[in-house]
Amino acid sequence: MIIQNLLIYDFDELFEILIEIEKEINYKVLKISEKDLSKIVENYGENYLLITNKKKTEIKNQLLVENRPIKLNKLIEKINIAFLKLNFNQQSEKKIGKYSIDINSRELKFNKSSLKLTEKECDLIIYLFEAKKPISIKNLQLSVWGHQSKLETHTVETHIYRLRKKILETFKDENFIVSKKNGYKIN
Repeated sequence: MIIQNLLIYDFDELFEILIEIEKEINYKVLKISEKDLSKIVENYGENYLLITNKKKTEIKNQLLVENRPIKLNKLIEKINIAFLKLNFNQQSEKKIGKYSIDINSRELKFNKSSLKLTEKECDLIIYLFEAKKPISIKNLQLSVWGHQSKLETHTVETHIYRLRKKILETFKDENFIVSKKNGYKIN
């Protein structure tokens, strides 16, 4: 289980309340100072939520609590929603070699170029990349398309042909998906 870091900045009263109920809310509650702000990403990566009553423009993951008094159950609800959004966004991006793929928007990206993908293209790329070895056409038909047929079909080959063409046009990469004697593989 990933530990979620709830960082409290310049809000002593809130820190005292949340530290008392830390076990019930399943977050690691930490109080940070001005000097800690510049090292947030270095210390916590992307796995943090900063709560403050003063907006910090250089910090990404923050929840601003300006209005007081606040109801504790409403605040915890806001924190939970913020962590859910954060986790959703973090899980949506995968590294595929030198590329990244955004599963939510179904885009393959490299440098400043991006390519819109269909759902099947996205599934195909992720499946091939995670396999780490060449995958046969039959295996792809079953795992990506759910086909378990003895009929001759060229669905896999057609999708791969079109996907290679799109990648070549957008990224000038002829070797993204390579054919091996025992199947296809992401290079």
